Amino acid sequence: MKTLIGLGKYLFALPFAVFGILHFMNAEGMASMAFGSAILVYITGACLIAATISILIGKKDGLATILLAVFLLATALLVQLKGLLGGDEMAMGQILKDLALAGAALMYSGNAKEKVGGA
Repeated sequence: MKTLIGLGKYLFALPFAVFGILHFMNAEGMASMAFGSAILVYITGACLIAATISILIGKKDGLATILLAVFLLATALLVQLKGLLGGDEMAMGQILKDLALAGAALMYSGNAKEKVGGA
């Protein structure tokens, strides 16, 4: 059972690496969602990959997952909500996904060996 639970951090972290790589592969296409800035897409892609590495190696993973949660909440509110209000039928699923992942990131941070903010 402990081995199965240990897989959780990999199952949580690896999709963020894929998301980060996709940011680099499709920066121009994603730029319209990032307020027209491909540079912002590259920066967020790098941050997603950095968070993945932090989680996988277990260094500063508490801080990384808090920052990841902030990013996911901002994405839900600034990007996905804009799509929902614009009539995108898939946006509600994306908002819920981002909220669920933000919650998981905060739970991870609460259980990280390295505590942030004296928690």
